[in-house]
Amino acid sequence: MYEANYSLLSEFVFLGLSTSRPVQHFLLAFSTVLYITIVLGNLIVVFAVTFDHHLHSLMYFLLANLSFIDLCFSTLTVPKMIYDLYSGHKTISFQGCIIQIFVLHVLGGSEMVLLIAMALDQYVAICKLLHYLTVMSPRMCILLLSSAWAIGLIHSVTQLAFAVHLPFCGPNEIDSFYCDLPWFIKLACTDTYRMEFMVTANSGFISMGTFFLLIVSYIFLLVTLQKCSSGCFSKDLSTLSAHITVVILFFGPCIFVYVWPFPAVSVDKFLAILDFMITPILNPAIYTLRSKDMKMAMRRLNSQLLSLRKIS
Repeated sequence: MYEANYSLLSEFVFLGLSTSRPVQHFLLAFSTVLYITIVLGNLIVVFAVTFDHHLHSLMYFLLANLSFIDLCFSTLTVPKMIYDLYSGHKTISFQGCIIQIFVLHVLGGSEMVLLIAMALDQYVAICKLLHYLTVMSPRMCILLLSSAWAIGLIHSVTQLAFAVHLPFCGPNEIDSFYCDLPWFIKLACTDTYRMEFMVTANSGFISMGTFFLLIVSYIFLLVTLQKCSSGCFSKDLSTLSAHITVVILFFGPCIFVYVWPFPAVSVDKFLAILDFMITPILNPAIYTLRSKDMKMAMRRLNSQLLSLRKIS
């Protein structure tokens, strides 16, 4: 009887960011330009770190992986949103929605751990400089990256293990431009209080805990930097300010969506633009383009590309 009363929805309909055609045209142009910038900027960082041996250090290794995750994060949702705005056909299959949620939480959990690893790298570079090469060895690089992806995978599987078995029978409209657990759970034809609590406990508290851990660590580093010389302080302060900016912009929407997952006003979908279109630009914009080593690596990469064109 229970199975007979419920049927699995074949697709979901996105309500998007706005129903106004002029606003949709603006969003189409805005998101297209931003996505092209995200792809080019993050690919340049990945290629520069991969092919330039001068950048084969833990700091740039982490930055390259952050660029890769940001690129995947944006690619997961933005091209679909651009297509929906262009075609007006704002639907996604049930399986596609599940895949989007799964990949979203794998990338989100991995990026949280990666940001912690970057904070650790900053701590060792500032407070344990003489032991930096010993502590941040190639083995540590692989360990940190493997841990990031493993934790992201475990986090995502844990989230979806119960949600995929929820029954759906009625409305299939998602008030956003992408699939995520709070809206997915809301459409289930059953009491979802325990599931909502699980999502809040898992994603919300993890987001808040990681955010406050990072903020406290950066405050400690700022206090430590005050004891350095003025030149050292200004250089490291610039790097730390970039890290803190990315942390706030990344975790702000996460905390809002998962700690307060069912707000009366749908502002969470607008905040999500920060994670999918603004934060992915910050990595190449303020992490790397302000680095002299990265600028030199880009010049060398550009010279190599020009020489290859001349040969061909």
